Amino acid sequence: MPPIRLEFSSRLASPADEVWKWITSWKSISTEMWPYFRMTAPNGITSIDDLNIVPGIPLFRSRVYLFGIIPIDHSDITLLELDKGRGFVEQSPMRSMILWRHERRISNGANNCTLTDILTFQPRMNRRLVAWFIGRVFKHRHAVLRHYLGTPA
Repeated sequence: MPPIRLEFSSRLASPADEVWKWITSWKSISTEMWPYFRMTAPNGITSIDDLNIVPGIPLFRSRVYLFGIIPIDHSDITLLELDKGRGFVEQSPMRSMILWRHERRISNGANNCTLTDILTFQPRMNRRLVAWFIGRVFKHRHAVLRHYLGTPA
């Protein structure tokens, strides 16, 4: 079966540099994912900027907890591309996925921007249920983004 591809975009009433700070902050990522998931990071890691990134080399192992308490997976957080201020491509090995690729891009506007997430993934089991759930999580993440970063008038 081919991988599943989902895409989500939000117009945000914040400049690209503010959106970049948000999408690279571990606290903000956690805020977006709550209450569906909680992911761990090593002590002292607050942002992608805290890491020495070598494309394709795992940065650290993150434990994944469903609803913040049920351990369900781990992800070896790996960035394939990092374009500071514009976006990244994360392709992290996970126990539950044959493939997990998350591309996150910022497109500039005058005083606002658009954030787009493109997901390409292939679950090891329960394909339809996992696709539905991941879609639900990312719809929620974009609602959180719009709440914290605003929407253009």
